Amino acid sequence: MRRNPSSFLSFISRSTPIAIGPIPPSASACDHGIGSTVYNNLDGLGARCGNRGNCSRRDLCYQNCLFCFANLITGISAGNVTLVDIVKGLGEYLTSEDDAIRTKGVECLSQVLKSCPADKITRQHTRVLVTFMCGKLDDTETIIPALSALVTLAGLPTCTSKEAQEICRRLFRNVKMTSLTAPNRFNVFSIVDVLMAKQRDALKSMGEEFLKGYVGIAESEKDPRNLLTAFAIDRVILVEFDIASNLEALFNIVFCYYPISFRPPANDPYGIGADDLKLALRSCMCATPLFGPLAIPVYLEKLAAGSPKSKRDTLQSISVALPVYGAALARQSARKLWSALKLEPTDSVTESESLKATQVLIRTIYADSPEPGNSSMEGLAQEACEECVKILREPEKTQARPAIKILCAFMSTTASVSRYTVAQAVPHLVKLFHSPDEIQNRAPTSVLLVELVTAAQSSTTTSSSDTSEVFILPFKDEVLGVFISGLKAASTRAGSLLGLKAMVLTPHLLTDEELGYIVHNTESVLQANSDEEDDARLATYLHLKSRRVHVIFYISEDVINLLTCISSINSRHLEEQTLPLLFGFLPEAAPGRDASSEREKYRKTLSALTRICVQQGLFEIMVVRLSTKLEHLCGPSASGVVTDIETTSAYAHAILVAISNTLATKIRLGHADVSKYVDRLVSRLYNLFIYSALVSTNDQTPVAEPRVIGAAALIITLIIQTLNIQRQDSFAANLFSAYLQSDPQALAEGHWKIPSDSAFRPFDVGNPALNMQPQLNVTQQNNNTSQNDLVALLAAGVVPLRKEVGIHKGNLDDFLRTVVRWSCSNLSDFLKYITETFWTTDILNPEGGNDKRVHAVRTWIWISKALVVRSHPDAMTFVNKLFDVLGDSDVGTYAAKGIGEISGTDDTLTKQNHAIVKMLYAQKYFNVLLPRLISGATSEIPHEQAPYLVALASLIRFAPQRAYEHQMSSLMPLLIRALGLPDAKIRADVIETLLAAVGKEPREHPSISEHASTLVSAMLKNCLSDEMTSVRVRVAAVRYIGILPSIVRYDILHPHKATVLRVLAQVLDDPKRSVRKEAVDARTNWFKYNG
Repeated sequence: MRRNPSSFLSFISRSTPIAIGPIPPSASACDHGIGSTVYNNLDGLGARCGNRGNCSRRDLCYQNCLFCFANLITGISAGNVTLVDIVKGLGEYLTSEDDAIRTKGVECLSQVLKSCPADKITRQHTRVLVTFMCGKLDDTETIIPALSALVTLAGLPTCTSKEAQEICRRLFRNVKMTSLTAPNRFNVFSIVDVLMAKQRDALKSMGEEFLKGYVGIAESEKDPRNLLTAFAIDRVILVEFDIASNLEALFNIVFCYYPISFRPPANDPYGIGADDLKLALRSCMCATPLFGPLAIPVYLEKLAAGSPKSKRDTLQSISVALPVYGAALARQSARKLWSALKLEPTDSVTESESLKATQVLIRTIYADSPEPGNSSMEGLAQEACEECVKILREPEKTQARPAIKILCAFMSTTASVSRYTVAQAVPHLVKLFHSPDEIQNRAPTSVLLVELVTAAQSSTTTSSSDTSEVFILPFKDEVLGVFISGLKAASTRAGSLLGLKAMVLTPHLLTDEELGYIVHNTESVLQANSDEEDDARLATYLHLKSRRVHVIFYISEDVINLLTCISSINSRHLEEQTLPLLFGFLPEAAPGRDASSEREKYRKTLSALTRICVQQGLFEIMVVRLSTKLEHLCGPSASGVVTDIETTSAYAHAILVAISNTLATKIRLGHADVSKYVDRLVSRLYNLFIYSALVSTNDQTPVAEPRVIGAAALIITLIIQTLNIQRQDSFAANLFSAYLQSDPQALAEGHWKIPSDSAFRPFDVGNPALNMQPQLNVTQQNNNTSQNDLVALLAAGVVPLRKEVGIHKGNLDDFLRTVVRWSCSNLSDFLKYITETFWTTDILNPEGGNDKRVHAVRTWIWISKALVVRSHPDAMTFVNKLFDVLGDSDVGTYAAKGIGEISGTDDTLTKQNHAIVKMLYAQKYFNVLLPRLISGATSEIPHEQAPYLVALASLIRFAPQRAYEHQMSSLMPLLIRALGLPDAKIRADVIETLLAAVGKEPREHPSISEHASTLVSAMLKNCLSDEMTSVRVRVAAVRYIGILPSIVRYDILHPHKATVLRVLAQVLDDPKRSVRKEAVDARTNWFKYNG
């Protein structure tokens, strides 16, 4: 029965006429009788007569309604119109017997309330309006606008607890949720949600009446948006209300959705994902401990019979819920839960979640237990430990792996459980290792012990100084003995080194003497021959196979990791024991051309020094020893006995690279001691190179090799970068004095005394371009190229200078004029010679030999790059000539790659060198060439497509992402075709470009989804070592496979899931660690990938 609003109308009988502004003259009347008088009385508002279809003036009529409504809201805001006036103006529309007219009236009032400023609605207005709108809830014609009005009224500050309770009662009594659409049901939940936020105490005081009523409207809801709101309400009720008498009903409306399965529809306007609903439901499931007894059987059922996805969801829910349900219920259900959790998982992700749930179970049970003074323990922890230790009696069996993982998980629970676990497992494994009957099982035993010690190390807090938290401490000597003994055998060496590293990293475990003892015992490992290394790698593969990250390592790498950890704690032991041994491995002279093993030995030694000598004291020793060896190798006194300049230069280059790599690491770590080497190292380098250039009678010295000069230049740049302005200013003064004033004494202090009778004039040479013009006067050329080459060391010192540092010697104009004259004099003549002669004789001429032509093309590319960076008018002329040789079978590929490399960045203009870089020239270059390359790559002539594809891939590799991201839809087919090119570098460039296009925050890309199947097939072909030898390509391909689940819908990739997982399983055995690491991450992403 409809509610009679006569009392409501009597309230507003005092209203006055409404003046809201003039109505358009054309609003006199329409076909169904709405005239200007009606509009003035607001009768037309909300009528939407334009929807009546038969009205010949429907558009005009509807516009008039909107005009009146806009003026009405303006009038309310200005105080010229009141709600009383509005209700009186609506008049018969609110009480009409005609359903359509009555609906329009209520809808109009609802819209007015929605747009009306809150401060214009008084408490009396609110009370009367709530009563009126609640009366319309039992009217099927007016319930929808009434609900909309109640959403507004419930949120008003003038809505009191009395109105809140009335709204709830009428909702629960009159609203039938099954008869409403999802948007209208959302209004119902919104009303309750608003009241829960603003009138929670009033709802609590309703007690069981509210709970039963809410259960009635919440059950059987399926709309995702409504469910999110319902779950939020549910959690508040479960946490703050007295639910004891309605527990089962509330449990049913929550757990009926578990496990929730939801796939967001395409173009979902609300953006609700499956995880949003899952997490919201989980927050309700763990909201109250009262759910515990009812929830545990549900969890056990899902673990026993659910799908893998459902099992992972259940395990995550158990981890969150058990601490809320409490220790008492955890103890009561411990054995049932343990039986379900210890079941062998089907994949690594489920295994990880199972171990986390086990940790939570143990932590919940023993959180409040007192710390025992001995190794006693009762309950689940004791039973589980005994069960696992029993399995460990046969360490070579497959069940030993899950058992040790469970024990390791116990190490991150409580102190008492951790201490008990160590007391049970460590003595057993130590005894097993030393048992004569188990010699053949020492390798797997040591691996198990390593995992336990590593878990103990991870569970030890670094901030605590309490040694009682170091759980492995009571068994330190026994464990240390096992690992030291394991170093002597190749099969146990890998595990022993990992175990020693874990012990070193455990705070407060080892003394300084014990660290020295470990360093002493690593000497034998450093000297292990290659056969032993091969045996050790095989043993590591067999017994650490499931630990994919550590498979097939070189033992020397493990030793370096161990020594690096020790050096960060106390470097003195390495200084006294390890460094003399390593420096002893370095030969006094460069090995001969045939001594490949000796060259490999010094390279590995220098690599080890680079990793170990990062700490301040060790690096200082490294610099002294290596710089002395460098002076001995390359000094002029050694020139007479150097039999092979090339091998000596290679040795010197390796030494300089080792120093520069260590410097780069120190700079990255923010070490403050780098700047002091401007005196201890930079000066010695200038001394060596300048002295050699001055006294040598020819250019045949090791330090004259461009690669050696380049390595020294990098060291100089790295050190000068770290200087403050004052020190850079002093260095610059000496630098310019040496190069501009021929006074290198202050710059080049060192072992060699710079001769005063020889002038250092690196700029006093002819035009370097003349060397390429044999027809010109050769007397203009200077043979002293050794001094000329040292301009690179000037650049190395100038590049990292800050802008505040000036030139102290000479005039700036004179300096720049000298440099420009030296490097670019007669540039027009040079470019003319290059284009007219060099291009024809050195590049186009096939009789010149393939190598010569390739080098000529590389020269052309770098000249083109210089012109492009300078925005020279001839720049594109040079670039266009590269297109002329794209079809050349000998140099076409090099030219194609060079087209992209021209726009690439370099190592000079960087932030580290205090430069402000604007890459506008690169974007301009890209915009000019891209259309031409796309056109060539889509040519109808097949043999012309390949070089254009190479050029396109190279160009995009170096182009700013914002320059091509809007063209990915047209570029994608071409990039996929480029993945079939034989050049591994091009493939890697293409895949890395595709990775860059995804961005740091992966999201669905239509262009990728369109070609998803082709991309999957192409990437799988490039990730197996049998088919692709390039590590860079394999790493990039596996990484791209790993991100596909986050950017492509499941229904598109689902047919490929089994194939991808099968291929990734093979990649887990890749010989390179970087590939295996990416494969682990990718496989995890695909295991989690479900609809």
